[in-house]
Amino acid sequence: IMLLTDPEIESSLLISSDEGATYQKYRLNFYIQSLLFHPKQEDWILAYSQDQKLYSSAEFGRRWQLIQEGVIPNRFYWSVMGSNKEPDLVHLEARTMDGHSQYLTCRMQNCTETNRNKPFPGYIDPDSLIVQDDYVFVQLTSGGRPHYYVSYRRNAFAQMKLPKYALPKVAGIKGMFLANKKIDNQVKTFITYNKGRDWRLLQAPDTDLRGDPVRCLLPYCSLHLHLKVSENPYTSGIIASKDTAPSIIVASGNIGSELSDSDISMFVSSDAGNTWRQIFEEEHSVLYLDQGGVLVAMKHTSLPIRHLWLSFDEGRSWSKYSFTSIPLFVDGVLGEPGEETLIMTVFGHFSHRSEWQLVKVDYKSIFDRRCAEEDYRPWQLHSQGEACIMGAKRIYKKRKSERKCMQGKYAGAMESEPCVCTEADFDCDYGYERHSNGQCLPAFWFNPSSLSKDCSLGQSYLNSTGYRKVVSNNCTDGVREQYTAKPQKCPGKAPRGLRIVTADGKLTAEQGHNVTLMVQLEEGDVQRTLIQVDFGDGIAVSYVNLSSMEDGIKHVYQNVGIFRVTVQVDNSLGSDSAVLYLHVTCPLEHVHLSLPFVTTKNKEVNATAVLWPSQVGTLTYVWWYGNNTEPLITLEGSISFKFTSEGMNTITVQVSAGNAILQDTKTIAVYEEFRSLRLSFSPNLDDYNPDIPEWRRDISRVIKKSLVEATGVPAQHILVAVLPGLPTAAELFVLPYQDPTGENKRSADDLEQISELLIQKLNQNSVHFELKPGVQVFVHAAHLTAAPLVDLTPAHSGSAMLMLLSVVFVGLAVFVIYKFKRKIPGINVYAQMQNEKEQEMISPVSHSESRPNIPQTELRRPGQLVDEKVESQLIGE
Repeated sequence: IMLLTDPEIESSLLISSDEGATYQKYRLNFYIQSLLFHPKQEDWILAYSQDQKLYSSAEFGRRWQLIQEGVIPNRFYWSVMGSNKEPDLVHLEARTMDGHSQYLTCRMQNCTETNRNKPFPGYIDPDSLIVQDDYVFVQLTSGGRPHYYVSYRRNAFAQMKLPKYALPKVAGIKGMFLANKKIDNQVKTFITYNKGRDWRLLQAPDTDLRGDPVRCLLPYCSLHLHLKVSENPYTSGIIASKDTAPSIIVASGNIGSELSDSDISMFVSSDAGNTWRQIFEEEHSVLYLDQGGVLVAMKHTSLPIRHLWLSFDEGRSWSKYSFTSIPLFVDGVLGEPGEETLIMTVFGHFSHRSEWQLVKVDYKSIFDRRCAEEDYRPWQLHSQGEACIMGAKRIYKKRKSERKCMQGKYAGAMESEPCVCTEADFDCDYGYERHSNGQCLPAFWFNPSSLSKDCSLGQSYLNSTGYRKVVSNNCTDGVREQYTAKPQKCPGKAPRGLRIVTADGKLTAEQGHNVTLMVQLEEGDVQRTLIQVDFGDGIAVSYVNLSSMEDGIKHVYQNVGIFRVTVQVDNSLGSDSAVLYLHVTCPLEHVHLSLPFVTTKNKEVNATAVLWPSQVGTLTYVWWYGNNTEPLITLEGSISFKFTSEGMNTITVQVSAGNAILQDTKTIAVYEEFRSLRLSFSPNLDDYNPDIPEWRRDISRVIKKSLVEATGVPAQHILVAVLPGLPTAAELFVLPYQDPTGENKRSADDLEQISELLIQKLNQNSVHFELKPGVQVFVHAAHLTAAPLVDLTPAHSGSAMLMLLSVVFVGLAVFVIYKFKRKIPGINVYAQMQNEKEQEMISPVSHSESRPNIPQTELRRPGQLVDEKVESQLIGE
């Protein structure tokens, strides 16, 4: 016996080896979320923890060993006896470091990286692994559409083709299914006895519950059933069957031309769906007791009840019994385990505020003896009189309806005799379709010769006749030899139909991670073929006499980009080639929009999206700027544009990289003219500069406040931007602020006066701030420039020409001084930061020159800055 302690108090197991007389506590270093016991070895347990780790124990929980981390909840399974060779093998679905899911298998006590197997090549969809008996199912979505793969008896995975209908299996009868199919917008119920080869409608009952005849003529009218199986283990659902009662089916439905949600009644068949009887006019839950010898029905209702119905003759007659004196709101019914059980437990509550109530009902007193051989009669399974079902005649023994005795252990079929094979025992093979004459002929898309693609010269393969025996069919002789695939020598063929795809069907791969490439060949001798693969990154491989291509070819790309992957196959009869264009990317982590803080009207502005990392593959850029309601979409990370009016403008860029979209937004001020002044600082500021955007924004705000306090200049005239890199430098912009009405706009003379005042205070060490207690930082002027004042009127053309000549003269003077003196005071430039992490913005002033006195004679007039401005821009705040 094992008990789990409350995880909110402690994580421990209480284990008893003497049927609960004593318990021993074992503390755990993880919190158990669920347990899975081995179906055969009672001491073997799998434990799933709350942090998605899977543990195993071979000592009934006394010691635990970690199997795998990142396991998907409820996606781990024990090995299946008969399908797996090792009884301690564990199937599981685990999440990789990059977030993908993989199907893994390993031994419970030896699950290391080297011992883990990956039965399915590549990744699978999360939460899709199912291990059921001989089958393993996984799902892989490609191109937005899910694809399902199955492995039978642990062989290679093959893609499944699933029907569009729900197929509830009728328990106890092999090959029998019920299905609802939509035909001409009408849902009808069909039944098959040979795993879907042939379907027919259900014959309606001859009479209703009152004994009146039912006039229902096939195919215009039939019985239709609701085939929803209960998801609640404590209720029977609206269709029920049982392995130990193979002939009895109970379901709800209606009679008519189609399935309906109105006029629902309960029906029962005691001959495996050949004929049906109506038993109730309302929905009931039905429970099987005594191997189907007793049927218990309880009404589906939200009201409290105290009666139930019993049938001892397969639903032909029903007796009413009371199971409680007080009406009970029934929440569920349980039949106790065991082959001879006649005990059921009803649980619910008397009112919505009362506690749970359990009512145990024991029907043993109804029977006075156990059934003997003379109480049974033979019953042959058939389909509308046809005794051969799935290639065999099966005779069961059933209790005679008039005998009221307890059956006990289920005996199953009395006899099973194989039938002679007929055409009805065969279905069309893959790639073949049944035509109106009943023959199976190749479909238009199928090439029968493609079946030999894996053959090598000297080997043989099974050449399909177009037919295959229905799975699990037991017929013998007859037409079996005629319809069975014939062995045939493998023909030598030139390679044809070559394709190369990724294992997950995508056209993308991630830098630094394995990508599995699948080489698919429609025809050709793989084992006698030279396969050459060029990955497009300077690496190529060749394979000779490759036994199988199912595992694919793995490769790791070290760089991002679009790579042309080519594959060529050659044999003595010919060759073929294929190409795949693979996009290799890496995750985009950060986007920074780089552009000037301030610009002049009608002047082109360059905006650049700076990425981290800088190389991530193919990207799409979406830009919003100005008053544009529609974005500009580009494949380049830079654009140029103009602003025709003054004011503040917002620019936004979104960068799309695969499934990720990152965004940055900046604001730029537009004026006809402005002044800019380079600022430097006390050397001690560099000791506290972490060179991150947040710090620069905070320091910019502090400097602006200090300037306003020292000069009395309104804050609207000042914009400060601390530049990236060391030594610490900043740009001060003097702006021609105007009030919202557009009046009182500052002139160029006003800007000069403000600039003079700012320079004066800066040269007098009047601008300073306290970075932290005891750390005082002084702000100095490094250089002042004037932004262009655009004026193209004829009256000013002469002065403009004079200004242009002045610019040329000053430029020549600067060049001469540079050549011979090798040193001048720093000039102001607009620099573009290519990366937040790179220090490209370097102050032109050293610490020894951090306090120059700049006279107003060095103030350049409009037009000068236009020629000196470089292509790159100042980074946004």
